Amino acid sequence: MEYFNSSEHLANEYPFSEATIVNDIIYVSGQIGTSENGEVVGGGIEAETLQALENIESVLKKMGGSKSDIFKCTCMLKDISDWPSMSKAYKSFFEGSMLPSRSAFAGSGLALGALIEIECLAIRN
Repeated sequence: MEYFNSSEHLANEYPFSEATIVNDIIYVSGQIGTSENGEVVGGGIEAETLQALENIESVLKKMGGSKSDIFKCTCMLKDISDWPSMSKAYKSFFEGSMLPSRSAFAGSGLALGALIEIECLAIRN
């Protein structure tokens, strides 16, 4: 088992790793739609969804991977009525018909008042 943390992640002293690797499966920690300044982006559920996915892609790139390595996502929504708009943004991010498996559900109390948090599994190549 390996733990991955970039220098930026370590500098923020978060209480979790960016990713954990077990048997060549990368478990990327949940990401919300925060920009580089650490604030949730404006623009609603579509903007937050895309930013969360871009944050996941950034973690994978730091590890030598890409979004094409993702095979499963779990999407946690603040409000399940945002599911159609989240799905539209999600589908546009992955481009094409090779969409990862996905689960989505609603919960409350996401970090920083976010509308969505996404975690994923990816294969290490």
